[in-house]
Amino acid sequence: MANKISDFTIFRRLLDLSRPYWWHIAVIFLVSLLSTPLALLTPLPLKIVVDSVIGSHALPPFLEALLPASIPPSSANALILALSLLLTTSILIYLQSLLIWVLKTYTGEKLILNFRSKLFRHAQRLSLAHVETKGTTDIIYRIQYDAPSIQSVMLSGLMPFITAGFTLAGMIYVTAVIDWQLALIALVILPALFILTKVCRRRLRDRWATVKDSESSAMSIVQEVMAAIRVVKAFGSEKFEENRFVNQSGKNVRLHIRLALIEGGFDFLVGLTIAFGTMAVILVGVMHVQQNLITLGQLLMVMAYLAQLYKPVETISKNIAQLQSSLASAERAFSLLDEKPAVAESPEPKSLSRALGKVAFENVSFAYGENRPALSDISFEVEQGMRVGITGKTGSGKTTLFSLLIRFYDPTAGRILLDGVDLREYSLADLRNQFSIMLQEPVLFSTTVAENIAYANPDADENAIIEAAKAANAHDFITSLPGGYQTQVGERGARLSGGERQRISLARAFLKNAPILILDEPTSSVDYKTENVIMEAIERLMKGRTTFIIAHRLSTLDNCDLRLHLKQGSLTEIKFPPAKAVGNPAALNESLFSGVA
Repeated sequence: MANKISDFTIFRRLLDLSRPYWWHIAVIFLVSLLSTPLALLTPLPLKIVVDSVIGSHALPPFLEALLPASIPPSSANALILALSLLLTTSILIYLQSLLIWVLKTYTGEKLILNFRSKLFRHAQRLSLAHVETKGTTDIIYRIQYDAPSIQSVMLSGLMPFITAGFTLAGMIYVTAVIDWQLALIALVILPALFILTKVCRRRLRDRWATVKDSESSAMSIVQEVMAAIRVVKAFGSEKFEENRFVNQSGKNVRLHIRLALIEGGFDFLVGLTIAFGTMAVILVGVMHVQQNLITLGQLLMVMAYLAQLYKPVETISKNIAQLQSSLASAERAFSLLDEKPAVAESPEPKSLSRALGKVAFENVSFAYGENRPALSDISFEVEQGMRVGITGKTGSGKTTLFSLLIRFYDPTAGRILLDGVDLREYSLADLRNQFSIMLQEPVLFSTTVAENIAYANPDADENAIIEAAKAANAHDFITSLPGGYQTQVGERGARLSGGERQRISLARAFLKNAPILILDEPTSSVDYKTENVIMEAIERLMKGRTTFIIAHRLSTLDNCDLRLHLKQGSLTEIKFPPAKAVGNPAALNESLFSGVA
């Protein structure tokens, strides 16, 4: 990534995203704080047994207060108290753990769902150029695998970090009360741990970012191969694709091993530093026992506290290191959110219920990049209800023309008008609702036939869906399917033939009932008989609608009112048959030819 986001910025943005669940997080935090007093109570039964059961020391005053006045102090009673305290503490610890686990699971899943929804919503608004450049798999990886970083940071990373800080403060205080010199010696290791963590943190962060990019690349190979499995099998490329996947995955393995070495080395140094601190405390503690400054039970209690004192220290150090994976994921997710859509919504968009269908291109140019011009100075006008045929070789700019009309992209120069208004002034949702589109390769979703048709209008009832299918000459073949309209079409409609998929796509266009129709080679992939059936339905669909048709077969354009020919992004020819002229053909032709090379 070119621009690194600071840890503070990531934490701040994650906190902002977590705002709807702050109460949940606050409850988890409060319940987590119970671990501090419970941890302080844990060594106490051992001290009672050593000093008051085995030894002859009296119980601490606050414990004596717990015993009823009718129960005299004795070794047996002290033992019962110690065991009761041990049992109670253990039960409370496990109950606290269970409650935290349930609360974390609920809140964590809610946080992830909210973050994923935000990423998915934004990803759908990104420009096609971004999706085509970055690849769909990278976006999927960020939504599915990077979004859970919010749970890892807010609950599994930040929460233990804070509670460990409270536990550390409590342990230092209690240890200092028993023997302030031992507490001071135990804290000597903190500066060393701080330096170790700071050095390791940045290295881990960079490595984790590289790992996640590499994992996304390996995932893209699987997605590509499965999407093109027919081609892979036809060319016998299974072994080649397997090797490609194994090579990329092998790179992931090497990166993970390097990460493990860094994390393992860090853990080793942390453990070694803590071991030196423990040695120093034991050495001084033994000397203090020999000098009768503290009792043996107090030393054992200090050592028990020391183990727990170093536990939060170790937790803080390791959490900072382990958080780098989640922070790298959060950084990737936020970089997706920070991508600006190429097609921006107008601040005050005009609403559009149903367009008349009058379209005008005025000196329109477009380029996909500095060195990829696609259209150059295109100008023409289309009256309401006209049929426009567009021809040209592959790469001449035909599909780009439609992409601009639907506002998948905005022109780099010039403007496009719909009913006399610049497209950029309309609401995007209202604008795109004016178009029905049929592509050369119809896109179906892995659901039922009925739901695929209703994609154009999710609120349509069964009768409307059937009427649309009949208008598209699709009803007969649909009813012959095993499940009729409830038949599952498979991934991208794989269980249907090309002609069947095209007629379902056509039924979808009928159901949408939009005023402008775009047909991109609608019959190029079907046989002659199926083409006639589809063209008969298309003829019905075009009535009363402004229609744009891309076709290589000129016979498909026989009934067009206007023909445009594109060559290398320029409009080189406009044919307006006199028999199709409306009003004054000469005047209309004069306006149409403005901007033609």
